[in-house]
Order: sequence, then C-alpha cells, then structure tokens
Amino acid sequence: MLPDFRVRQRDYLLELGRAITQELELDKLLNRILNISVEMLAGQAGLISLRGEEGGWTIAVSHGIPSAFLNYLDPLLKAIPDQEDPAKFELPQINTLLKEVTRIASLGFLDGVGLPLVFRSRVVGMIFIFRNYSGRFSGNDRALLQSFADQAAIAVRNAQFYTQIRREKQRMDTLLDSAADGILILNAERVIERCNPAFGNLWGMPIEKIVDRPHQDVIRWTHIENGLTLEQALAQGWPLTPHATLYVEGDLDRPEEMPLPVGITYAPLLSTEEQLINIVATIRDISHFREADEIKRTFISVISHELKTPVALIKGYVGTLRREDAVWDREVVQDSLAVIEDEADRLTELIENLLDATRLQSGTLSLNRTDLSIANTAQRVVERFTIQAPKHQFVVDFPANFPVIMGDEDRLEQVLYNLLSNAVKYSPNGGEIRISGQVHGGQIVVCISDQGPGIAPGDIPYIFDRFYRSTEASKKTKGAGLGLFLSRAVVEAHGGRIWVDPMPDHGARICFSLPR
Repeated sequence: MLPDFRVRQRDYLLELGRAITQELELDKLLNRILNISVEMLAGQAGLISLRGEEGGWTIAVSHGIPSAFLNYLDPLLKAIPDQEDPAKFELPQINTLLKEVTRIASLGFLDGVGLPLVFRSRVVGMIFIFRNYSGRFSGNDRALLQSFADQAAIAVRNAQFYTQIRREKQRMDTLLDSAADGILILNAERVIERCNPAFGNLWGMPIEKIVDRPHQDVIRWTHIENGLTLEQALAQGWPLTPHATLYVEGDLDRPEEMPLPVGITYAPLLSTEEQLINIVATIRDISHFREADEIKRTFISVISHELKTPVALIKGYVGTLRREDAVWDREVVQDSLAVIEDEADRLTELIENLLDATRLQSGTLSLNRTDLSIANTAQRVVERFTIQAPKHQFVVDFPANFPVIMGDEDRLEQVLYNLLSNAVKYSPNGGEIRISGQVHGGQIVVCISDQGPGIAPGDIPYIFDRFYRSTEASKKTKGAGLGLFLSRAVVEAHGGRIWVDPMPDHGARICFSLPR
C-alpha cells in the first residue's frame, strides 16, 4: 500500500464504521464502500460482485469501468459454478479470473486487488479494485485490509437483511391492502395497530379514524348469531394453543350505516414464551350468504306451496270422479278433467321453470338462433290467451315490415308468454292488454302493458330477482317468482335488456330490447 495512504487507513475504517450504522440502503452502501476502497487502495476503477443466497455471482456496483467491459465480465462471473465451500473454491476462482481479464484487457498495464467479503463463514461477495501498480502489502496492511473487508461484509449483510425485511413488509402491505376481506391487527392490549382499506370501506370510515382505537370501540355487535365475542373468549382463557382460532358471526354495528352481517375470525400470534403479541382479525361480509339462506328458505316455502296446490286439486278431482256411489253427467266430468288438465299444465310449467333456473345457475341454458318475426310470435301467443282470458281485450300493435331478428323462437315465445301471463294475472278485472313493438336504431323494443293496479315503486328494483314476489302479490296471485327472472335471463342471453317502464296512470308496462 502506498505510504501516503497509510496515515488515512484508520480514517477509512472509521468512515466505513459510520456507513454501517448510518446507511441501510444496499445500493447506496455498496457505492460508498466501493468509493472508499478505490481511494484507500489508490485504484483507478473497481467493482463489487455479490453472491446470491442460493449461489451465483452478479456485479452489484462499479466505478470507472466502461459498460462494454462490464457486459463482458457479467456472463463470466455468472458462469462460475456453485461450490459447497465458496470461500475455498469460488473466491480464488473469481479473483484469478478478474486479474487475468484485467491484465489481458489492459495489455499488462493494470493489476487488481480482491477483497473477499465474508460474514460468519458465509461468503457475501468480493470487492475488486483495478490499479496501475502491483505493490506488496505488509502484514499490517493485510490486517487492515482484512479488518476493512470484515466491516464491509457486516455492513453489506445488514443492508441485505434490511432490504429483505423491507421487501417482506412491502409484500405484507400489498397483501393487506389488496385483500377483499377486512383485516385488523391488534396488539396484546386489543388496540388496533393496522387496518386495511377493505375494512375501512366495510365499516364506512377512513382508516385514520380506526387505527389506535380499542377493539371494543370498533367491533360492536347489534346481534350475535354464533360464537363468542373476542372479549368473552379472552375472559375464558383464549387462546389455549398457538393455532386456536376464534370465530364469531353476527350483525356489526356501524357508525353511519345500517348494521352489516359479518363473520370474524381471530387468529393469535404468540411469542416463543407463549405470550400473546398480536391478534389478527379477518372480517368477511356475509350478506350474500344470508341472502342465499333466505333464497333457500323462500324456495322451499314457495315451491312446496306451488306444488301442493295443483297436486291437491288433481287428487281431489280424481278422487271425486272415481267415487262408486255417484254417477256424474258428461258436463261435470268434462269440467273436472279440464281442471285436472289445467293443474297438470301448471305443474309442467313450474317444473320447466325450475329446470331452466337450474340450467341458468350451471351456465347450460343454450339458444337455438334462427330468423324469426317477433310480431308473428307475439300474435301466436296472444291467440292462446284470447281463449284463456275472455275478460281481457288483447291488442297487438307492430308497425308494418317490422324487422326480422336472429333469436331462439321457443325462448322468446316463453318470454312473451311469461309477460302476458303476468299482465292477465295482475289485472284480474279485465281491461286492455297491449303488446307493441318499435324500432330504435339497431334495436327493436317490445312492450307489454296492462290496466291493472301497477307495480309498486319499492318492488321495481327486485321484480326480476329469482323467487321475488311482493307481499301484496303473494297474497292475491299464484306463482313461484321465476317467470320474470327467466325472462330477463333469456333477453340478456340474446344481447338485450329488460326493464319496467313507469306508467303515469294505472297499469304496468314491461319492455325489453333485442338487437336487430
């Protein structure tokens, strides 16, 4: 080492010591170490190559080296085979390689000095400095360089640990922020330390107003369906084991919105001494599960009623006709058979609707598209209702040369039948039922209107939902609440839409559009 630099040797070690404590950004630290090394060894250029956790060498930083030379060196370093003892095999091989390449590239004008970076018998990397003189190192110089390399290895390893921890934190932050369920992290005193955006949205308040608040101030129950509250469970000694999760389900009170059905899973985080450190709470909105249960209950109630009624009528009439102690005239028999036939048709329609609803759920409702005239289809359906509903006056109003469309005639006939059936059903006192068609650009629009009491505004958003029937309608009319649900599915499968068109006077009007 040059005599002029020996005076500053300890200054370099002090500066490196400060770097260890002050700088944890790996790239900045490596550049700082490299600059000190180049100056301390009176070099013209240098590089630091790091060994990966699982092996393999890469150039992390360089100083004063042309990019073309770096591009030449990089694949050579990556080609160094992994060894069980990197300090014994890989470091000497890299040092020899760099010295040889330096000598050839500089035509013998440059030499190199390699400082291995080893931390607790683990090879971290190597500092290599390019110099224009060879020079010999004394025992004191070698001891100093070794001390410098050891401190540099400690600094690099600390920065690598810091980078790894920061990446893990970023990964955890990303997981928390992107999670669909609400997540709260509580400390041992049950104070909220972390809250993800999903819970803020679910609770209806900004995250800043949730963090640092006690758990019992945020998680308040208006009704508990299942399980114990966190406070009750802790009072009973929870958690008894490190993996003992706690589940509670009920209605969560919210400061500015209606209570929300949620299920909360609490998971404990214990220290090695089994002391409680944190509690992670995962909050899931279970409104859809509640709705599914409600639909299931409604389905069982509606279907059992809708099936029992026609079956009871059929059985009653058949039993009456089979009585041996009575002789029925032809008119009574015909009327009874007509009722039996009507109720059998009603059962068939209900079963077909249920099958179609099942096909919709499984995604197997298929369309057989052909050219069809929706005006002719409407006329054919109306002719059936003219006989069935003599109280009503049916009007079919389509312009001349109404466009032919591509569609499934059977399915669209089913839509028209359902809409006309509802119009007849909900206007029991008769009146006009009009089915009309219009052309709007690339769409045709078909509307069915009646002169009944109309649709209550509160029911309009829900009438196309599966099994939905208004309270008033369910008292006065029969039905399973599937007709409009299936009609919407068929129309949307054709690329159209269906809606309720508000009527200024009495009556209801439902329209649907289809592409031309």
